[in-house]
Amino acid sequence: MKKLRLWTLSAVAALLAALGVAVTPPALAAVACSVTYAKTWDNGGGFGANVTIRNLGDPVSPWTLRFTWPGNQQVGQGWNGTWTQSGQNVTVTAPSYAQSLGSGASLTVGFNGTYSGTNAAPSSYTLNGVTCGGASPTPTPSPSPSPSPSPSPSPSPSPGNAMAVVAAMQPGWNLGNSLDATGQGETSWGNPTITPQLLDNIRAQGFNSIRIPVTWGQYLGGAPNYTINTAHLNRVKEVVDWALADGFYVMINIHHDSWQWINTMPTDRVNVLAKYNAVWTQLATAFRGHSPKLLFESVNEPQFTGSSGDAQNATLLNELNTSFRTIVRNSGGNNATRLLVLPTLHTSADQPRIDELNSTFTALNDRNLIATVHFYGYWPFSVNVAGGTRFDATTQADLVGVFDRAYNGFISRGIPVIIGEYGLLGFDRHTGTIQQGEKLKFFEYLGYYARQRGITTMLWDNGQHFGRTSFTWSDPELSAQIKSSWTTRSGTASADQIYVSRTGTITAKSLTLNLNGTTFQGITGLTQGTDYTVSGTTLTLTASALTRLVGSRAYGVNTSVPARFSSGVPWRISIITYDTPQVSAATGTTSAFTIPTTFRGDQLATMEAKYADGTSAGPHNWTSFKEFDVAFAPDYTANTIALTPAFFAEVNNAQRVTLTLHFWSGAQVTYYVTKSGTTVTGTTS
Repeated sequence: MKKLRLWTLSAVAALLAALGVAVTPPALAAVACSVTYAKTWDNGGGFGANVTIRNLGDPVSPWTLRFTWPGNQQVGQGWNGTWTQSGQNVTVTAPSYAQSLGSGASLTVGFNGTYSGTNAAPSSYTLNGVTCGGASPTPTPSPSPSPSPSPSPSPSPSPGNAMAVVAAMQPGWNLGNSLDATGQGETSWGNPTITPQLLDNIRAQGFNSIRIPVTWGQYLGGAPNYTINTAHLNRVKEVVDWALADGFYVMINIHHDSWQWINTMPTDRVNVLAKYNAVWTQLATAFRGHSPKLLFESVNEPQFTGSSGDAQNATLLNELNTSFRTIVRNSGGNNATRLLVLPTLHTSADQPRIDELNSTFTALNDRNLIATVHFYGYWPFSVNVAGGTRFDATTQADLVGVFDRAYNGFISRGIPVIIGEYGLLGFDRHTGTIQQGEKLKFFEYLGYYARQRGITTMLWDNGQHFGRTSFTWSDPELSAQIKSSWTTRSGTASADQIYVSRTGTITAKSLTLNLNGTTFQGITGLTQGTDYTVSGTTLTLTASALTRLVGSRAYGVNTSVPARFSSGVPWRISIITYDTPQVSAATGTTSAFTIPTTFRGDQLATMEAKYADGTSAGPHNWTSFKEFDVAFAPDYTANTIALTPAFFAEVNNAQRVTLTLHFWSGAQVTYYVTKSGTTVTGTTS
């Protein structure tokens, strides 16, 4: 029937033409377009851009944009379309939620990417195979004058475009242990009062977003209104306004309330939900007129005490997240489309937790939602327990697993991800819990893999990293590595220490280079062939160079030399003179016992504790390797190694414990302790 109809129309047209009647063929859809390409940031190795397509012809559905890079640019994370790249050719296809591009309509897609050399804009574009006119590349913005790479997108992506906003939020920083302190006032946990100058200086470090954790419980009135103390709410507003004025994306939340009162929801559901709803109702009202660059996070690290298990936990968290979203959306103003951040249970990236939150996202069907998890690394490495002293294959695989699950579970489905907190748990005691070089390798890889997976990261800082009044980093080497990782990779090595014995003949020492996609450039101040050689990835410092570098062979670090790579920050190699440490007999109590130690240039890596039958002694008795700074702690100034009350609390009375002290030089020293009541005796034999 269809063929007959077409033939009939053709015959009619031929007849009319024969009679001299003009025939106008049916109009076909005309494709015409213009494209504007605008770089949003460029720091010499990484960059971002928005590409705005304007349809000047008939409606098209679905649409496909194509262009070719003039150089070696590589798209990393893209949004508002499905981005693929083959060689220099880039294709962007319509996402499921925006298949059509109507007449006169515009659509902006965007991406973050990398390059080397020049970074020229593409010269032409096609929309559904038709070349677009009006391409107007904009000049590259000048790199930020801040002392570190500062990927600061400007202009900001549309606030309603969750994927673009989350990409623009990278990198982020936490204002921890201030407004979230559970005492009376923001200084109750030891940090100074927050100032505009602090936020100015954090912004100058290259951070684009700031998470401001807030604990509300101690500032709430009684039921049923649970009125927030006006002074506290105004103080939170003040800090938020300072941050927005600095150009930050800002995230606020309900923080330590999660373990103070929200966790009782399994046994007190009605009251907890009423209190939670009252808090968010007040916050939604207070901030509904604020900039769309303000984000709300429903609750920090949600947890439930006394629940019946995973199923009930999932139900309760879904109820909180759903109620939060409903309250905010119904409050009007900018909250109608404000970006909202929903956590998994415990902010865990375990697959069941991701699946549970995905069920909530599916049910809510709201494009302005973001998923959040936290990441503090593979636990044995993160706290230095169970022999987890190195950033080894196991630690790296744990990181990859977390980021991959977040990507596959959320980002691949169009849901952006923020790692709302990252760091190492050992930092809660001090940043020396994990050895410096191993720590740097962890953060180098974390930044790299976050870029690979398009995940925005927010450094947890409770005052131990960036000085709140000095405005300087407590560990400049760490901060440099973190900042570098935002845009590129750095070369590292199997160690950042070379130990040379104080006595005896000095011999050549080798390290294995981890190139991480870079090329080795040399060692500043040393001559290749004479002072060092490179064979494949093996770097060897010669005996003659080490003899010169250790000088008089005083104990400790004699000098440090920087290994340079084609990108990233140099890798510092410390040349250390040592002898095997010596320990002495001692007596003390379970509340105060130290091992007199002459470290002789060496440093303690970890400690084992075993009973005579070979079973593990002390806390975490599933491993013989105890937790650094929890069971034991070296003091290099006082020349002691303390064994803590927590260690002796789990040591059997009257049973001798053999301690094996492992040092970074490779030396091992044996020591014995016996607890008798509250008395402790330590011996060397």
